[in-house]
Amino acid sequence: MYVIECADGTLYTGYTTDVERRVAEHDAGEGAKYTRGRTPVTLCHVESFDSKSAAMSREYAIKSLTRAEKERLIGDT
Repeated sequence: MYVIECADGTLYTGYTTDVERRVAEHDAGEGAKYTRGRTPVTLCHVESFDSKSAAMSREYAIKSLTRAEKERLIGDT
């Protein structure tokens, strides 16, 4: 599970088995539709999980946070 900051200052949260590859895909404009046109992106936060379901649950929880709460999370790492 990861959080990236887009060039326009927005935050994007996702999950993957290979964070470096996924961030490179976002940077190349091949990632999520949201990040296309908002490149370059910067990796801000990473969390590892033993299962896909745990990662997806955490992704959902982070996406539910306010911007201020996400910034605090990123600042704590």
